[in-house]
Amino acid sequence: MKAIKGITVVGIDPGLERVGYGVLVRGDPGDTTSPPSLTAVTYGCIETASGQRRPERIREIYDAVSSVLDEHRPDWIAIEQVFFTRNITSAIAVSEARGVILLAAEQRGIPIAEYTPNQIKQAVTGSGRAGKHQVQEMMRRLLRLDEIPRPDDAADALAIALCHMNIQRSP
Repeated sequence: MKAIKGITVVGIDPGLERVGYGVLVRGDPGDTTSPPSLTAVTYGCIETASGQRRPERIREIYDAVSSVLDEHRPDWIAIEQVFFTRNITSAIAVSEARGVILLAAEQRGIPIAEYTPNQIKQAVTGSGRAGKHQVQEMMRRLLRLDEIPRPDDAADALAIALCHMNIQRSP
């Protein structure tokens, strides 16, 4: 894969069953002759089996996220904050997954930015109340993808990375 100069951000949509990830690169900031380009390098989903013990699933997430970070060597990781109002069991599981993701970033000295779901939706669609399909469609349009990124966890991860890039460019 040809290296792209610029700022690389890995967006992470954490979960125990599925962790979405998306890698975005904003073109060479040293090139003042053209506007910075935005490229979706890769995106996808890390899935763990519900039949596995939780520690095995957490280790699988850690290993897979570590691989993504080692391969793409991002300048930043942007991750969604945990926001649950009803199911405390789900919140704990997602928090455990977030913990190993944050550990993987910290071990590599990668700065971490955290955003709420509303901040992410606002940054990429203009509305903090946007639905999943709206986020997916905006990722397709803004990143000039041939199709909507699937699953929605991957689209969310791209949106998280784009949210960070938009906020970092703001004065």
